[in-house]
Amino acid sequence: MQPTLKMDGWKKLMILYKAIKRPDKKISKGLSEGSHGMRITGGRTKDSLSNVSCLDDHHDERLTVKFENTYRLEPQTRFPAPALQQILKDVLKSYLEEEQYEVEWSRQMTKTICEVVRARVKELMIRRYKVVVMVHIGQLAGQSMEVSSRCLWDPSSDTFASWSLKNTSLYGVASVYAVYHE
Repeated sequence: MQPTLKMDGWKKLMILYKAIKRPDKKISKGLSEGSHGMRITGGRTKDSLSNVSCLDDHHDERLTVKFENTYRLEPQTRFPAPALQQILKDVLKSYLEEEQYEVEWSRQMTKTICEVVRARVKELMIRRYKVVVMVHIGQLAGQSMEVSSRCLWDPSSDTFASWSLKNTSLYGVASVYAVYHE
């Protein structure tokens, strides 16, 4: 079978894969098939009655599939900011509400909360967004603190959510930035 321009991509890919698996076949470009046409010569003919596929062969190589660009400039669905706030609220309350501040504990807890929030946000399965999670935990000792951030931002597609929590000995501030990536 010869790939043509009218064939879908998977069929062309399987023909080329079979040609790679069987070195006795040769691939040559044919101008009769169009400017990008390809022809496979040698091996079985299209009249072959063989029902053995090269996919039945056991091999360790993995076939990588490369997707083509869609050139989509805006998201199909926008990232839901209320869902982000609810995730932040749930995670901060469950991890920090009854805790006392300790230096080493807060360092590890910051990493843990970031991982948990990132996993929960990925469960929303909104495609083509890069997610940045930042968590700050500090001791309440009469001081003040300001947290700010700057981003290159497209207000029509990018979003963020933030939540803070205080108890008797510590405060926690968590922010999630969802930035659309083409």
